Parts: sequence; C-alpha cells; structure tokens
Amino acid sequence: MSIKNDSEFKAALIRLEPGRQRRAAARFVERVLDLSGDVRVRAAVEAAQRGDMPEAEREVLYQAANTARVESFTQCGREADWAAQAGHFVAKAAVSCVKSPMSGESLAWDAAMHARMARTCQSVAQGVGTETREAEIQYGILDELLKT
Repeated sequence: MSIKNDSEFKAALIRLEPGRQRRAAARFVERVLDLSGDVRVRAAVEAAQRGDMPEAEREVLYQAANTARVESFTQCGREADWAAQAGHFVAKAAVSCVKSPMSGESLAWDAAMHARMARTCQSVAQGVGTETREAEIQYGILDELLKT
C-alpha cells in the first residue's frame, strides 16, 4: 500500500492498534524533535517508540510532557516567536504520543498534525515560507511501518 493523501493516511493510522499508533506517532515527532530542547519531550518520544509501556510510566511521561507543553506555550509570547512556537508544537506532538486515547481518536494523527505545524513554524522562522514536504515524508514513514 502506498499512501498518497491525508484521507488514506488518517484511515491507515486509525486502523493501527494503540502500541503501533504510539510507535508511528513517535516516528513523526522524532523528525522534528530537534526543534525542542526539552528533555521531558524527548523522554516521552523515546518511550513511545517502544509502543507498549506500563500504565504508570505512561502517566508519568504524559504529565511531564504536558507540563512541557504548557510551559512552551507561555514562552511563545506575544511577539510571534516562530521558533518557540515550533517547540510548542513539538511538545504537543509528544503529548499525543503518551496520552490515553479517547474512543475513535488517533494518537498518531494528532502527533502527525502537530509535527507538521512545528515544521511550518520552523519554515516561517527561517523566512523560507510555509511549504514543507512533511506530509509526504510522514506517508513514507507510515508505509514503512505498515510493512513491518
């Protein structure tokens, strides 16, 4: 299967069991992890790469990543600091990797969308516009994950 658009991408993600969703989410976030220097964000993504984790560990990582998300939001400020905004979206993506899914929700979809927003903010901060290839790269990542 070769994913060609967001409809196919989202449908494939929703079909994944939670452990594989976490691994997919972590792979998407890993691509933008350099936009955040927060160790709590990195720890959440690294744990999610394992897929399944004990509930207690997942909850601790969720709380830490969510605190990083809240703190990064307050650091963005009113001056539209696009680099800080990118870090905030990376933190939001990491939270998606370790939160408890609601019925019908795709953790991996949420992580992918936040990762795309982080990449867009990075592009704006660098003054190169908003066009990125992140979606196409994510399709390839999911294609590879589905083959395993």
